[in-house]
Amino acid sequence: MGFYRKNIGSLHQAVRVVVGIAVAVGALVYLAGTAAWLVALGGAGFALTGLVGYCPMCAMAGIGKGGVS
Repeated sequence: MGFYRKNIGSLHQAVRVVVGIAVAVGALVYLAGTAAWLVALGGAGFALTGLVGYCPMCAMAGIGKGGVS
């Protein structure tokens, strides 16, 4: 089980991964400088939460029930 419990469902995970990667790539293509890297880092973090199935902000807000959104 690991150190965490999934709090987002599989569809939510897939959407997070796709959107996170799209934001990261879009930032690096269309933005420049520090802003590009900061937005890309945010997109990568969003995609990472989708990959592992756990979102700390959703957990704090009480969203998700054991992997079912």
